[in-house]
Amino acid sequence: MALTDPAAARLRPLPNLIFASRWLQLPLYVGLIAAQGVYVWHFLIELWHLIEAAAGSQTAVAALVKSVGYTGVDVQGLNETIIMLVVLALIDVVMISNLLIMVIVGGYETFVSRMNLEGHPDQPEWLSHVNASVLKVKLATAIIGISSIHLLKTFINAANYTDKVLIAQTAIHITFLLSAMAIAYTDRLMAPAPGAAH
Repeated sequence: MALTDPAAARLRPLPNLIFASRWLQLPLYVGLIAAQGVYVWHFLIELWHLIEAAAGSQTAVAALVKSVGYTGVDVQGLNETIIMLVVLALIDVVMISNLLIMVIVGGYETFVSRMNLEGHPDQPEWLSHVNASVLKVKLATAIIGISSIHLLKTFINAANYTDKVLIAQTAIHITFLLSAMAIAYTDRLMAPAPGAAH
């Protein structure tokens, strides 16, 4: 019978406690699920206003104009610019929702506990090889996509923004691009070479 070190045996509860502390992240992921529900509700309201506005409701047109910050000459009914701004806002909500899913599912799988989705028909393709590094790159590219939509919305509605705002948003977007490139490059440098021994 092998003898165990009494000092090591006394330390066992502490590592177990530290490892179990990962479950403290669970309320954070549940909170993000609630935030996802808020985004779904917002999406449905905006979509309903768009449908009502297309049917001729002036109240819905006014709500849409206010939500997208449009102050064009003709706001008596829907025009192409308003429709484009509303659709881009809906796409923005979808992309943020996708970002939330990546953080919730990928973060839980990486930092809390395995979800055992192997073989499940709905398992996301990216989840099979997710780790902290892959998650970082995917989040960076998702943020670039969201920033691109925001920048496009701003340029379509450029008359309602100052040059300072336009330049600042462009600079922020370029910063996101450079940051994502730096993250991807760093990740590539840190990745083991193909065929390297582990």
